[in-house]
Amino acid sequence: MMAGLYKKGINGFLKSAGTNIFTRNMSLDASKLEIIKTTSPKAKLPNDQLVFGKTFTDHMLEIEWTAEKGWGKPVISPYHNFSMDPSTNVLHYAFTAFEGMKAYRDSEDKIRLFRPNKNMERMNKSAERISLPTFDGEELIKLIDQLVLLDQDFVPKGAGYSLYLRPTLIGTTASLGVGIPDRALLFVLASPVGSYYGKTFKPVALEATDYAVRAWPGGSGNRKLGANYAPSVQPQIEAASRGYQQNLWLFGKEGYVTEVGTMNAFFVFKASDGKKELVTAPLDGTILEGVTRDSILELCRERLSSDEWIVSERLFTIHEVQEKAEKGELIEAFGAGTAAVVSPIDRIGWRGKDIAVPAGNGDAGELTKTLAEWIRQIQYGEKQFRNWSREAK
Repeated sequence: MMAGLYKKGINGFLKSAGTNIFTRNMSLDASKLEIIKTTSPKAKLPNDQLVFGKTFTDHMLEIEWTAEKGWGKPVISPYHNFSMDPSTNVLHYAFTAFEGMKAYRDSEDKIRLFRPNKNMERMNKSAERISLPTFDGEELIKLIDQLVLLDQDFVPKGAGYSLYLRPTLIGTTASLGVGIPDRALLFVLASPVGSYYGKTFKPVALEATDYAVRAWPGGSGNRKLGANYAPSVQPQIEAASRGYQQNLWLFGKEGYVTEVGTMNAFFVFKASDGKKELVTAPLDGTILEGVTRDSILELCRERLSSDEWIVSERLFTIHEVQEKAEKGELIEAFGAGTAAVVSPIDRIGWRGKDIAVPAGNGDAGELTKTLAEWIRQIQYGEKQFRNWSREAK
């Protein structure tokens, strides 16, 4: 009975809204932006007091959407709290998708974004996966530029420092019925953040985790959805109780290596032909389509010698990692993501024993350090590569 009513409700909504409710209405238009400036500017913290995600800039960006009218007028206004009905569906059914990206201050005091188009592409895929409205990514980038420029005094100077940006899309329909949201809110927050490591790399210890699963075929693990993150906290707490900072997520009875914490995982092996192999799991629907992951693969395929390196996106298991380590063929390993860029790994707990991972002189392997520098140079505009660094205008 309930299933029948639910189906009827969805069909009724689709009929009234049209078969393509997320594209037939008014498009997102950056030219309609309204800016309301704060009258109470916040104090700017010194770099050494910046903690990830704890402080925010003076302003935020908001754009409302309705199935009837499409995207409304974008507004940048002073940072503020939300007020919503207790039945709002994001609170009950996790209708929320988000992105993580950064703005950087270069040596000429210009503000730059790193590959924002990739974040927009992924956010639209995430929105589509949970029936939230999609949008013109280029228009949102223009709006983010204006938010960043308005609050540019919050963008810290120095290598490793940046302004973290959190575009978020939520369903705001006030109803306990499970169905397609007919209202949504797209908003962007900005938070100045410090260097992830400080002056040196800090390798992390992982617990290979097969008792909990991060993602599965046909699921939503390849999308950046709020619902993917809360379930990962308890396994991390369990790993921490045993002396490990993060989980190395495994899948299936084979023990396929997928991700590390909330990052993509990379390993460097000695290949049978004497070359070095950089390997990461393939985009098979269970792996997040990381912007840093994609950047690493492109840079390595462009800059590493094919006579010495193989760059692979393939399935591999914890058993292969263990075997390579025992043979001295495990060279280094790291996680990759927006927050840290690369995060070196020095050991992996597996079935009561640790797999030792070489990590340079107690900090990071050679390729890990090289990649961190390559990407830093592009992020801060020191070197150009395929127009990845975009000046905010």
